[in-house]
Amino acid sequence: MPHRPELVPQPVAAPAERENSDWRRRLPVLSGQRVVLRELRPADAPSLLAWLAPEEVTRFISPPPTTIEGFEHFIAWTHQRRSVGTHACFAVTVDGSDTAVGIFQLRETEPGFGAAEWGFALGSAFWGTGVFETGAELVLDFGFGTLGAHRIEARAVLDNGRGNGALRKTGAVMEGVLRKSFLRNGEYLDQGLYAIVADDWRARREAGPKPYRRDVH
Repeated sequence: MPHRPELVPQPVAAPAERENSDWRRRLPVLSGQRVVLRELRPADAPSLLAWLAPEEVTRFISPPPTTIEGFEHFIAWTHQRRSVGTHACFAVTVDGSDTAVGIFQLRETEPGFGAAEWGFALGSAFWGTGVFETGAELVLDFGFGTLGAHRIEARAVLDNGRGNGALRKTGAVMEGVLRKSFLRNGEYLDQGLYAIVADDWRARREAGPKPYRRDVH
């Protein structure tokens, strides 16, 4: 779910000691079963518009751009925010294709990514296929392992049963309800506040193998 630029904090000093600090120059490529996450490119704008513009995708998220030019500006904005270390946005590709069919985003909510918020949007043809679960694990590993976050939050409209179920599958815990916190089509909707903390993530990682390999290009 694309974040609004005005909500992004101002640049801060680079945090000390991370698994890989090169992400500010270019995001790593994260690979899992059927799924590869990579940096967005300007050429992704047409496919993102096609996959993320339909009403069934946008119903419960902040409205994405509505034109190719709008997505091109969004992609340029993500690159600028990544370069100053406040935001990371990955394109979702599947099954050996390089076409972007969705996005995962992380933005800092504490300086140096001590804490972060994540969001996602995925073309409806890939719902229920395991693409979200694999992509989510890749992004969470990046957030906790590379960015060094101690807490990653997400919000989901309570009426969005699929979105809430997807978050629970990642191990996220619903910590409360944010009443009338999301304005959509002139109506304020309740959201659930979910969070995963680093200790829980580490326990999950120790219980099983890493779901990805990282290829830095």
